[in-house]
Formats: sequence, C-alpha cells, structure tokens
Amino acid sequence: MQNNISSLINKINMESKGLGQINIMEVCGTHTMAIGKNGLRQILPENINLISGPGCPVCVTSISDINNIIELSDNPSNYIFSFGDMLKVPGSKSSLYEKRSQGANIKICYTPIDALDFAKNNPGKNAVFIAIGFETTAPLTASLVKKASENNIKNLFIYNTHKLVPPALEFLLSSGKKSNIDAFLCPGHVCAITGSTPFNFINEKYHKPAVISGFSAEDILKSILMILKQIKNSCPSVEIQYDWVVKENGNPIAVKYINDVFDYCDSFWRGIGKIKKSGLKLKPEFENFDIKSKFKTPESQIDEPEFCSCGKILQGEKKPFECRLFGKSCTPDKPVGPCMVSSEGTCAAYFKYEKYKI
Repeated sequence: MQNNISSLINKINMESKGLGQINIMEVCGTHTMAIGKNGLRQILPENINLISGPGCPVCVTSISDINNIIELSDNPSNYIFSFGDMLKVPGSKSSLYEKRSQGANIKICYTPIDALDFAKNNPGKNAVFIAIGFETTAPLTASLVKKASENNIKNLFIYNTHKLVPPALEFLLSSGKKSNIDAFLCPGHVCAITGSTPFNFINEKYHKPAVISGFSAEDILKSILMILKQIKNSCPSVEIQYDWVVKENGNPIAVKYINDVFDYCDSFWRGIGKIKKSGLKLKPEFENFDIKSKFKTPESQIDEPEFCSCGKILQGEKKPFECRLFGKSCTPDKPVGPCMVSSEGTCAAYFKYEKYKI
C-alpha cells in the first residue's frame, strides 16, 4: 500500500507540473473525511487544491425543515425516527437532541423499517421517519413507503428532505462559481445508484473533468491522477475509477424504486438556496404518507447564524478555517453551523484531522 501511495504521488507530481492551480471539488462527505484522515492535502503538490462541495445531506437540510421537525416532536402522538447525525443539527432555537433530553418522543433508528415496525405495533401513535439523504438513501425510503402502502398502514409518515446531487452541481457550475472549480471527484455511493450518466453534463456542457472515485487513499489519488491526465490531454470526460461498484447505468432496481414513489421538485439547500428539480416529492398516490401535508408544515427561508460560513463552505468558496467561528465558538460538542454537526460535514472533518490551521 505504502509503495502504491508513493508511486501515485510521484506520478501526480509529474502530471501536475506546469498546470497552474487545479481546484478539485470532492462532492461526498465520505471523501472529505477520507482526505482529512489520510492527510492527502499535505502530500499533494501545492498547485492541487482540494475543496469540499455540498456532499453532506445533513448539512444541506434547511433550518426551516429542522424547525418543522422540532415542532412535530411537540405533539405527544408523534414519534420521530431519525438517523443520529440529525439530532444535533441546530434549528433556530433548539435541536432534536435538546428536545429529546426534555422528553420528546425522538428515537434514533438504524433502518427505516424501525419506524414501520413501531407503526404496526402502535396503531394509536404516529411514526414519523425523517427521510434524509441523496440518491443513496432514497430507495430505502421508497421501499418503506411501498411496504406501508401494501400493508395499509395509516400511521406511518415521512418528513421528506431527500435531495439530488447532479442538479446541485449544475447550479454551482451555472451560477458563476465555475471559475472556482476545475474538476470534480464525484460521489461513489450516489453513482452506485444512479450510474455515471446523470453526471455527463459536467464535461458535455461545462467541459470539466470528473472522476467517480472510491474511498481509500489509493482510490482518491488514482482519481486525482485521472483528472490531471484529462486536463493535460484536453479531453474532459466522466470516468469511473470505482468501477467494481459503479456501472454506467447504475442500479436499475434501486432507480425503479425511486421513480415508482417519487417525482422531482424544487428543493431548498441550506446555505445555498432553492435549486430547481433538486429534490424528490411523493407521487400523488403516496401523498397520504407525507407528514408535511397532514400537519401543513411551512417552508420558509431562515437566515443562518451570524458569522456562520457554512453556505460558502458548502459551495467551495471558503475553507473551514477561514470561518471566524471555526474551532472557537463552533465545535463538534457545541456546533453553530451544520457543517460541524455531521460525521460527514466539512468542518467536522477539518476539526478532527486538520486543526493545525486554527
């Protein structure tokens, strides 16, 4: 392994000579963590700048959604089922973690089926599953809704915050930020579901290189080398480094689950704004499982905490240590912004592995 890493670094050094600064955006929180854990920023040539994108679903969940979920937890008939990362995300005045400590019915789950089982066994109570994540987790939610429909479960609901990665990248490239991004490390987990085809616009429309990468240090370095070769040869394309998992057409069964249950919709990304057709909504025949329609939860834009730079960090315009709150008033134990909360958040990764910058 060490010999492979050294060899890859030597090749990257050779390929990067004379290219000027290359800004490569990784679009996956797992990549961000792997880059920090393996110290890849420190061993790459100075002209290769790795920047993080909006690849953490917890981080891009709007404050409005957090507030709505907190408000739903005030109803003793509602039992909120959430993955653990969501609990500490700050809303305007509180968090699910704080509400749970005050006695609200908020349960950490490890699979959506936990919510379904609870609903079956507790017909007088509402099981509300927080459906969060990108294309990777959307099939799980779709499966949950299908099972609830097939079993005529009336007290199972989802609070849907699912988002889609390609429209977010299209937004970044079309909004004037494209000069700040020279290439993409695309998310291996998402592409295992979607395949590479939905990302073809990156090279076809914007003439930028992209590589779908695995998650080891060796995978990421191989992907960076592939990007440099594309740049050097002036042949931008979407390549698959993670080819033992990702296929061009993805996972047809998982995609069918998504398409059976969801339609596309506009979605609000925290710190970024509304992005067209970047979200999923339940098809009309499944709307009775949507807690938002049952309780008429509002969607509104709420300002970020003062001095919080998460929005710029999510768009690759700032590094975490350029935020005046980072490592001072904002830490994993007491987060101000969402990027410090999630185990895949950019600020959390920098705090854990690269605090020397503080």
